[in-house]
Amino acid sequence: MILSLNNFSLSYLSDDIFSRVVDNVSFTVEKGKTLGIVGESGSGKTVTALSLIRLLDYPPARIDSGSAILYDDEGKSVDLLSIDEKKLFKFRGRRISCIFQTPMTSLNPTIRCGHQVTEAILTHKKCTKKEARTEAIRLFEEVDLPRPENIFKSFPHQISGGQRQRVMIAMAIACKPDILIADEPTTALDVSVQKTIIDLLRSLQNRYNMSIIFISHNLSVIRQIADFVVVMNKGKIIETNTVQEIFENPRQPYTMGLIACKPPLKYRLKYLPTVEEIQSLSKKDENFDVTEHIKKLIISERGNDIDKVKSKADKILSVKDLTVCYSKKQNLFGVTTEYLKAVDDVSFDILRGETLGILGESGCGKSTIARAITGLVVPTSGKIFLGGLNILEMKGKNRREYCRQLQMVFQDPYSSLNPHKTVGQALMEPLEIFKIYDTREQRRERVSYLLDKVGMLASDFDKYPHEFSGGQRQRVCIARALTMEPNLLICDEPVSSLDVSVQAKVLNLLQQLKEDFNLSMLFISHDISVIHHISDRVIVMKNGTIIEEDCPFNIINFPQKEYTRQLIEAAL
Repeated sequence: MILSLNNFSLSYLSDDIFSRVVDNVSFTVEKGKTLGIVGESGSGKTVTALSLIRLLDYPPARIDSGSAILYDDEGKSVDLLSIDEKKLFKFRGRRISCIFQTPMTSLNPTIRCGHQVTEAILTHKKCTKKEARTEAIRLFEEVDLPRPENIFKSFPHQISGGQRQRVMIAMAIACKPDILIADEPTTALDVSVQKTIIDLLRSLQNRYNMSIIFISHNLSVIRQIADFVVVMNKGKIIETNTVQEIFENPRQPYTMGLIACKPPLKYRLKYLPTVEEIQSLSKKDENFDVTEHIKKLIISERGNDIDKVKSKADKILSVKDLTVCYSKKQNLFGVTTEYLKAVDDVSFDILRGETLGILGESGCGKSTIARAITGLVVPTSGKIFLGGLNILEMKGKNRREYCRQLQMVFQDPYSSLNPHKTVGQALMEPLEIFKIYDTREQRRERVSYLLDKVGMLASDFDKYPHEFSGGQRQRVCIARALTMEPNLLICDEPVSSLDVSVQAKVLNLLQQLKEDFNLSMLFISHDISVIHHISDRVIVMKNGTIIEEDCPFNIINFPQKEYTRQLIEAAL
């Protein structure tokens, strides 16, 4: 054992009142092993881990009780929660280090990546700047960064998300810490990048005999990397066991619900079970079996003949030979001398009432396609037909009518809502702009109806976005998209940043709204399990081109391309 957290409680100051957010939590971390802490947003997992080296602001945070005993190889121990800040500084980064959730905000955007790593080395090691630079480049090589010398000189915005995460890992392991705290290090990353990060952490752990505290709401990630698992809910530990026991024999309904609400790849369900549903059924029936419950929801899956499906439905949207290029290099006069093809000669149709899924890694062009269809990006060439008309040639009234027929739900519900407008104002604005309905009362009635359809309350009309959780904000964004009564809804990674439990609710909501409003959908995701669950047909993209198209069953079970096989293997 290298760390023991005992009876830890934490409160936060809000409206002059301290509220308990972590309640009497205890766990141990074994040398060279990985402890996974799993739970929904707000369960207390991150604040518990960050409290080990007191990275929270005190106040508003307040440690009410507990101890965090760190042991060394000689058996000596220290309580990290009781020592002063000066002594604690010697442990941060040196014996306990952190990888944070969002490397783009954790790395200083004004300092080159290499200099940020050398700063960490110079802080805790006695060496020259030249030696620190050599060590930083060696660390970049160790975390498998391409062209370490170039990355050293690059700013964070000049490298990809996966590369930024590797820079963070290099910084975290610079002093070969005993414990590495990984706070949601794979959230919103592609499954393939996610797998390489997990493999990298395992490799580093074996090399340095390092302990890892891995925080995540994604149980499939926890299953891949953890030896022991702590399940948290509402600030309390409700279950702890080995990773095998947690997944094969979960004891608590909450844990069962977290496992059940993840979209499966082996079969398709009528709807995704939610944590609340599993807890409610378990409470009503002591002999409730979650496996039997899921079996009742399975839809028999078999390969569909896409050509037959196409012949029976109208095309609501047709994309023909779409190409989108971005300026990559310019000369002294600002004239582009080199282009990057983000989308290269792509063609597909969306049928009435159909959900078409676009699957691929970041940078494959899937979001660029969505932006080109919605007019947020001007295509270099190609045609986009809506109702038989080329929307790229539309102007004036025709363009306005097109905007009504097609709406978009963006990836980040936090940045896609105006923080200065209430939910009611945000939803009524498009109705006022397009002069839909004659009176304000009629518009308000329409907004209240849509809020009810997406599972929100009438009282939410006058609330601001910051008063809602991520899942609730995404529901508001979906309601806003429906105000215009569109025929086609484009969903660009709408659940990638949400907990699996909230993700299940949003996916169920989208499926229900599709039936209620007879919607067609273009659903973009890098998560193949989500695409499998919600799509009628799937296209797989790589480097701006479509490499494969089929029904979800055939894509999963009979992939034709090696790239698709790799995506599936990374998701399993």
